[in-house]
Amino acid sequence: MERLKTFNRKKLVVMHMILVILTIFLMTRLSYLMIFQSEFLQGKAEDLQSRERSIKARRGYIYDRNGDVIAVNKPVNTISVIHNQIKDPENVSRILAQELELDYEYVRQKVDNRVALERIKTNVEREVADRIREYDLEGVAIDEDYRRWYPFNNLASHIIGFTGSDNQGIIGLEIMYEDYLKGMPGKILTRTDARGVEIENMAESRIEPVDGNHLVTTIDINIQKYAEQALEKVLKGKEANRGSLIVMNPQNGEILAMVNKPDFDLNEPFELYYDPGTITSEEEQNLLNQMWRNYSINDTYEPGSTFKIITAAAALEEGVVSVEDTFFCPGHKIVEDRVIRCHKAGGHGSQTFLEGVMNSCNPVFMEIVARMGVETFYSYYETFGLFEKTGVDLPGEAVAIMHKIDNIGPVELATMSFGQSFQITPLQLITAASAVVNGGDLVTPHIGTEIIDYEGNVIKTFQYTKKENAISSETSEVMKGLLEKVVSDGTGHRSYIPGYKVGGKTATSEKLPRSSNKYISSFIGFAPSDNPQVIALVLVDEPVGIYYGGTVGAPVIKELFENILPYMEIEPQYSELDFSEYDIGKVEVPNLINKSIEEIKAELRAYEFELEVLGNGEMAVEQFPLPGQYINKDSKVIVYAE
Repeated sequence: MERLKTFNRKKLVVMHMILVILTIFLMTRLSYLMIFQSEFLQGKAEDLQSRERSIKARRGYIYDRNGDVIAVNKPVNTISVIHNQIKDPENVSRILAQELELDYEYVRQKVDNRVALERIKTNVEREVADRIREYDLEGVAIDEDYRRWYPFNNLASHIIGFTGSDNQGIIGLEIMYEDYLKGMPGKILTRTDARGVEIENMAESRIEPVDGNHLVTTIDINIQKYAEQALEKVLKGKEANRGSLIVMNPQNGEILAMVNKPDFDLNEPFELYYDPGTITSEEEQNLLNQMWRNYSINDTYEPGSTFKIITAAAALEEGVVSVEDTFFCPGHKIVEDRVIRCHKAGGHGSQTFLEGVMNSCNPVFMEIVARMGVETFYSYYETFGLFEKTGVDLPGEAVAIMHKIDNIGPVELATMSFGQSFQITPLQLITAASAVVNGGDLVTPHIGTEIIDYEGNVIKTFQYTKKENAISSETSEVMKGLLEKVVSDGTGHRSYIPGYKVGGKTATSEKLPRSSNKYISSFIGFAPSDNPQVIALVLVDEPVGIYYGGTVGAPVIKELFENILPYMEIEPQYSELDFSEYDIGKVEVPNLINKSIEEIKAELRAYEFELEVLGNGEMAVEQFPLPGQYINKDSKVIVYAE
């Protein structure tokens, strides 16, 4: 018995010790939870007893240089359902499907989904949301929201870009400046019981959103309109596939306009501009990606004769040629075992360097790069920034496609002189050309200028680099004079504007493969030629019929400059008939259109003009210079015969 009592006492002691240990453990655990885990557990409890709904922030606006809004916000609503609060799911589904123009089964599936909050539709117009409010449907949440809205629809679509359903930027400036524009979303917190049902008479708490900031750009919406109008006109007239037009201030790199056609409606960016028929979703996405592609910076091409601006500047800078140097063009040049032809089959004969530039004579340019040599000429590609991106503040900029210097032989060097056998972007070309005519500084092309808040306070001002003295100011002055003569007396005469000094260069680039007989017609022009305030480059891809850059591209820049030079308050520098200040000649060109070649020859006997006939027909359908234009007595008149 005594042994049993002793055993029981020991048993009680052990049980007591276990109880003490458990008590100490529980008290320790409780203290830990109360002291160290209190905030975490409180948060978990609040999560169980609250429902969170996001409040979108107002996205910042995008402005053009004049303060005109080109991207704004449109008030809309988001319609959601709260499963645990719905009393009549059939009625809720029917009304929402009807008012939101959605399939009933689609809505019913979302209504029956056992989640705390199910979004039915975003970007719902306010009047539709107001109608739904009037039904007073239990379990339906209607929250304020914002949708991006572009007041000019297609205008500058590839530059501005657009946002997705979550209001985040997808392409263009919208994605490039996302961090400044987006703002920070807020929250609505609603108290619920354990079943997720809202507790009556409990006020909602709100965390207010922080609005995004505004972006001010260099784009001039009026210049953009003029540029789009001019490009659309030539694309329609020449039945061309596509085209690009860049307008820039060559002094500081400010992009005033950038056009790519075809374009798209920023308010309906997922609608193709044509009906491709039955296609897969993958094919549709590929077509959309192509439609959104900014050809001005995303694609490369062989620049052709517009690149002669760079070649001539390099040769003058190196001192291997002067304006008075003479050359002879028999219509071709033999380089190793290759016969490389000039665009004029019969050749230009004896001519100065000035005349070679005016005539865009390939043999002249092949000769001057041969004088420079591979390493020297190649170094100017780096000087003009052609081995790297321009640094423009737009996404997806492509890089040039160049020969390695070790792979450049005499033939490659010769073709590079007139813009073949390598590829650059249109923006790289206009940036390099700007350095040639602005005094020699390589600028950074750009669009964003500053960030401001909703009160108009400047948050950030963007600075852009400039590489000074890429070439000397002396070389720049000579080049401006040469390129002015291209317009007044050379291949670019169709861009001549009475009263204004305009410089420029034409190009007709044959696309690869060479046997395709497909071309890109282009022209780069600037004004005033003695102090350039604007430079523009146009590309017309695969024009039908006549495809020469001087006949297709130059008139586009002429039309553009006729509109924007007065708008930019750039005054005419001379009277149309005041030939003492501008060497444009004194003889008026007669109208030769719709006349036979024999009639034209007879009519021109009274003049000192030289006549050149292109084409195989007997009737003139185009002529250059245009009828009524004043030119030098000994100038050439070209007619295209069909």
